[in-house]
Amino acid sequence: MTRYLFLVLAASAAGLPVFGVSLDEAYSILKPSPEPSSRRVNPSGLKGRIMTGYQGWFRAEGDGAGMGFHHYGRGQKLGPKHLTIDLWPDMSEYDDDEKFETVFRHKNGKTAEVFSSVNPKTVNRHFRWMKDYGIDGAFVQRFGVVGAKNYRSYHHLKADNQKLLNCREAANANGRAYALMYDLSGLKSEDFERLNRDWKNLRSRMKLGTDPNDQAYLQYKGKPLVAIWGVGFNDDRGYSIEDAGKFIRLLKHNSEWGGMSVMLGVPFGFRELERDAIDNQQLHEVLKLADIVSPWSVGRYHRVDFKSGKHVANLVEDRKWCEKNGLDYLPVIYPGFSWHNMKGEKLDVIPRRGGSFYWDQFVGVRAAGIETAYLAMFDEVDEATAIFKVSNDPPVGEGFQFLDNEGLPPDHYLKLSGQGGKLLRGEVPAK
Repeated sequence: MTRYLFLVLAASAAGLPVFGVSLDEAYSILKPSPEPSSRRVNPSGLKGRIMTGYQGWFRAEGDGAGMGFHHYGRGQKLGPKHLTIDLWPDMSEYDDDEKFETVFRHKNGKTAEVFSSVNPKTVNRHFRWMKDYGIDGAFVQRFGVVGAKNYRSYHHLKADNQKLLNCREAANANGRAYALMYDLSGLKSEDFERLNRDWKNLRSRMKLGTDPNDQAYLQYKGKPLVAIWGVGFNDDRGYSIEDAGKFIRLLKHNSEWGGMSVMLGVPFGFRELERDAIDNQQLHEVLKLADIVSPWSVGRYHRVDFKSGKHVANLVEDRKWCEKNGLDYLPVIYPGFSWHNMKGEKLDVIPRRGGSFYWDQFVGVRAAGIETAYLAMFDEVDEATAIFKVSNDPPVGEGFQFLDNEGLPPDHYLKLSGQGGKLLRGEVPAK
């Protein structure tokens, strides 16, 4: 998951129009569900579930969002010099009204197309894939960034609100669970007041987590669950552990907005305060404010070391630490990693190896006595962690490279995900 500046929740305290979209207009589309869910889900708890992360941040020229090819390329452009993705989505099942042409071409000369996450039909398709392949639901990403002063378009906020509505509708229609996940990356301490106001808008306008017609929102211990990603990392963030603690307390205890259960996305080295974690005992005190801890493992290892037993032992120790401190533990599993076009680094830096890397992580989680996992990520072609359907025939040309799906069927990782869920629940044996 890219942890940089991509979403603006607010830009000026006055709420004046910016690029034609006012702050109030951006929030005005948030409304309670208009009718009861046709599929009553009422999901509660994480035991036995596999949840995935849903970025939903892709936009396309002509989709109505006014953001160009946001997250496919830099500066809302999509060309060989602007690329930020390493995988190309498989578009063979999308309808014509979901496809947007690009300047790229496939080997046969056909124009390469992409999708947009503001299209309700496309988001519903993605949640239907979750249903078809046995993924229980998604943590819908929401970035709290208000970083660069010149990045001030309320188009981003409006589009992200539309994505959230799309996810609510799709989750209910397909009997999947969903929950909001705030990503704190890029925030500064002074931005948390904007984050507080954003949460108030979600609760007051959308009734997020408390809408009686919304049967898909994930509950945990009798309360709606919200996740906060980015607590305790040692990468010189512009906010403090105290800032995160205050926001956690607000979500859990504010009587006006209603109390929530809280899950925290934390550093891989959270337990021993090493590696990617801040060396500050206060982190442990802040973690104890929450209900669930989920350490971020993406990029932290390149293969599962069963021979030495270190991989499983680390999972066991993490789980025991959480149990000792009254917390549930949600490990992260990912299929591989690459950000060549985004960062200029080596292509395929953590290979997928035909799915064996992904499957080995499921086996390790099961061996550690854990029955649930967070799959990172559903749709992130940016860092090549996507588990949804990707192409074996990406565009070709000079000056850029893409990964393919190693000749495997486009849905290979969706199938592995469903089987992995069965493994964690003890329904199939490890192979």
